[in-house]
Amino acid sequence: MQSEQVNLQGPSLPADLMVPEHAQGLVLFAHGSGSSRRSVRNRWVAGVLQRRGLATLLFDLLTEEEAQDQRKVFDIALLGRRVVDAMEWVAQRPDLAHLRLGLFGASTGAAAALVAAAQKPRRAAAVVSRGGRPDLALSVLPQVQAPTLLIVGGRDAEVLVLNRQAIRELGGEKRLEIVPGATHLFEEPGTLESVAALAAEWFRRHLCESGRA
Repeated sequence: MQSEQVNLQGPSLPADLMVPEHAQGLVLFAHGSGSSRRSVRNRWVAGVLQRRGLATLLFDLLTEEEAQDQRKVFDIALLGRRVVDAMEWVAQRPDLAHLRLGLFGASTGAAAALVAAAQKPRRAAAVVSRGGRPDLALSVLPQVQAPTLLIVGGRDAEVLVLNRQAIRELGGEKRLEIVPGATHLFEEPGTLESVAALAAEWFRRHLCESGRA
């Protein structure tokens, strides 16, 4: 795993990049509020994707100082710009630019990923949301062209209602998957494994040449 610094329009943001041999796509992770690139759950999912031939980039959406400001933690427009910055950073890397790009967002990070996908329709090839809040990006959902998979825990009642509302607004290919018995953080045995399997299948289908054949 390589330590990187994502730095374009905004501040320099630490990132962890992992590129398996013969990678067929790259998934950029946007973490949720109160989390970071060190999110145990996101890193676990990233490991599954890496073993399926996908590169991953986990990066902090905010600086340490910004993360102390609750207004910025929930500023979806700002977080979305940071995801766009990361996408543009990838596009300027000769070793990464050829890879089709997917976005994986958790909680508020899912809204940020969808904002970025709406702004960069030619770059975002797929989006996956884990326990996400796509309703926080409601105004841009009709502009999202990337195939979008929303994964919600069956026992995460409030977020499930919000995702059902949001999926009606999405403009492109879309699917809602409910993981039985899972709460918001997918802490129950086997539930995070279900998330990873669903995400891997979705990203391989839309990012990899073999998956699209």
